[in-house]
Amino acid sequence: MFKNLKNSVFAGLGIGLVIPGILLSGAWYLMHTFAFLAKADLLLIGCIAVNAALMHFFFKQDKENIGRGIISATFIWAFAFFFYKINQS
Repeated sequence: MFKNLKNSVFAGLGIGLVIPGILLSGAWYLMHTFAFLAKADLLLIGCIAVNAALMHFFFKQDKENIGRGIISATFIWAFAFFFYKINQS
């Protein structure tokens, strides 16, 4: 599926934003549904850490520009998490 993907930074940025976004929405739902997960911020960090596995996969496939886009998306998610933590307190 990913072998036909064009080696572009924007493709990596899209992958790096969409896949953790889907995981984060599921984690957000679980955190607000179950009381014992209300303070489970590591769950959110784990969703963002999926980008590391994606980046490793694409670097092994010699799609370095996609990997660079995923790194950029990881920084965007990290800043979003940082602002979430600041506004939470």
